[in-house]
Amino acid sequence: MKWRSLDEASSGQTARSLRQVYAERKELIAKYVPPKVQAVHVGVVSELKRCGIAERALLAGSQVPEFELSDSTGKLVGSRDLLERGPLVVCFIRGRWCPFCVGQMEALNEAHPHIERLGASLVVISPQTVHQSFLMADQHHLRFPVLSDRENRVARQFGLAYQVPADQQEIYRRAFINLPSINGETSWELPIPATYILGSRQAGESPEACPPQNHPVLYASVNPDYTDRPEPTEVLDSLRQLLR
Repeated sequence: MKWRSLDEASSGQTARSLRQVYAERKELIAKYVPPKVQAVHVGVVSELKRCGIAERALLAGSQVPEFELSDSTGKLVGSRDLLERGPLVVCFIRGRWCPFCVGQMEALNEAHPHIERLGASLVVISPQTVHQSFLMADQHHLRFPVLSDRENRVARQFGLAYQVPADQQEIYRRAFINLPSINGETSWELPIPATYILGSRQAGESPEACPPQNHPVLYASVNPDYTDRPEPTEVLDSLRQLLR
């Protein structure tokens, strides 16, 4: 099936909420994806919830290690440098093959100018290769860095990485979603989707006073259900409250 972009879906219409975009995609999945396949995906989400991965992930009030990853052009992008400007919104996604990740990225693309006007920055992190990140950024005209987290090293520091179970691996293979090729490594690990706002250093504080492990987590939205992500308006509202 063809997943419509936000530009296609909203041409001549008022921009829809992310919730509305997801509702449409869930309807298409219910209509076209075999029930047995749907049941496997639902089962994986249920097991992730049961095992408490979201509760073990970094939440607001935590401290997070600084990170440096390659963007879609191969340039290294570091969290410390981004935080020089102000708060940093960090969004973890599964990859360009996921229609729910694509919907979220296009929604954040619309919100990106508002994030910048608040003096904040936005980066997206996924385990896909630099080439896959380039294809995603190019296809969807993304205006923010898409960073490649090889082997989910940063996602693991946030407590988000999990092993894709064997029955779901087989479904992905049949759908030509070859994660070892897409991610450039063989682990079959993915991050659960999550959105964070990290705090910046205090004005006038020297870099030497901000060692690793020092980025405070000011906001966290972590959900094992990849079909449920925060609205960009929620992230913007949280930024405004934090900046008061």
